Amino acid sequence: MDVFGGEVRRRDVFPLLVLHLIEREPAYGNRLIEDIEGITDGVISVNPNTIYPLLRDLEARGLIEGQWEHPDRRTRRFYSITAAGRKEYRRLVTELEPFLDSVIKSVTLIKREIYEDGSSRGR
Repeated sequence: MDVFGGEVRRRDVFPLLVLHLIEREPAYGNRLIEDIEGITDGVISVNPNTIYPLLRDLEARGLIEGQWEHPDRRTRRFYSITAAGRKEYRRLVTELEPFLDSVIKSVTLIKREIYEDGSSRGR
């Protein structure tokens, strides 16, 4: 499901969520997918074709570091946040809060219009 500002969400909200989760504890791709879906009660589902390129990009930019769980078998790759990643996380937290607030406000206004103010219309 796409939330308002789809391109902003893909470009900024997913990195914010990933950095947030990895800051709490190192994690691997499928775990991040599950955590994001859990945080959003399944409203936002992330597919592997989104998360793994994002993780590679964040790693290439030096924001996270990846280590194979078993280097000889290349099983799961656990990612941890770097100092540069913490700095980017703080920037995204500040920059995205007004956007997230605007999404909350817009959805609240739509819900109010349809289900409260407009409750007698369209039924």
